[in-house]
Amino acid sequence: MENTINGIHHITAIAGGAKKNYDFYTRVLGLRLVKKTVNFDDPQTYHLYYGDKVGTPGTILTFFPWQGITAGRRGARQATEIGYSAPEGSLDFWLKRFEDNNVLYNKPAEKFGEQYLTFLDPDGLKLELIVPKTADNRLPWETTEVKAENATRGFHNITITTNKMDATARILTDVFGYKLLEQHVNRFRFVTDAVENAAIVDLVEVAGEVAGHVAGGSVHHVAFRVKNEEILMNYRQKIADLGLNITGKIDRNYFYSLYFREPGGVLFELATDNPGFSVDEPVEELGNSLKLPAQYENIREDLERSLPSLI
Repeated sequence: MENTINGIHHITAIAGGAKKNYDFYTRVLGLRLVKKTVNFDDPQTYHLYYGDKVGTPGTILTFFPWQGITAGRRGARQATEIGYSAPEGSLDFWLKRFEDNNVLYNKPAEKFGEQYLTFLDPDGLKLELIVPKTADNRLPWETTEVKAENATRGFHNITITTNKMDATARILTDVFGYKLLEQHVNRFRFVTDAVENAAIVDLVEVAGEVAGHVAGGSVHHVAFRVKNEEILMNYRQKIADLGLNITGKIDRNYFYSLYFREPGGVLFELATDNPGFSVDEPVEELGNSLKLPAQYENIREDLERSLPSLI
């Protein structure tokens, strides 16, 4: 895990109501709210982070919840499916749980020799629970309703839909160090051996697919993981040398980031492991308090009044 891309760091999506989002991901799916903060560019909107106990990279799903936002549309030039790793034998538990909580889902199916269960969150974001070929030994976050034997372990994969995959595949292989593992019809599975988990990107090539629209229930961007800022900036140079526009280093309080749009149209981020989510509150208290970027501390009282309650 040195000078490499270490799989997925986090995935950020767009939601509607904040409380509905919070209830679904913490209660129904059983994730931990590891950080309650605000959008750097729109402080009247939350930025909510869900993950495992400490917010380990590879477990972090984040949301910008904009009340009343129009629904997005899945299509080409988008990240279209988020895959979570689930334990063997757990899908029956999740089927019953989805039934009990009126969650839309499809019957379990199989791809690349792995059983999976597709479902939608309240805003229509498409997710999958996948039982990996090799047992995922990451420690899960447990709740009173979702115990360890059924709890998700973090990300298994992200799926990107594209009209033509070649240029996106070259970013994955030539820059990020992924390798093509296998193909089934028009789905191509790329994997990195730098990490054991959250290591898979699937490219689905559909030549005639209409471009999607990023709004409610859509993935906003996919962040890939690097160890530290030095490695981050090494990758910045590699990407800039390809002629792609890439931002400078941005301090996101819990990691440092770069952003660029890969040739297929999906917004990619590179994010560091440091400093982590316990930089401003103890692990035991993660997600309990509203944490603000320094530039918004002077309007804390206004934000605390205007941001919707999650409880």
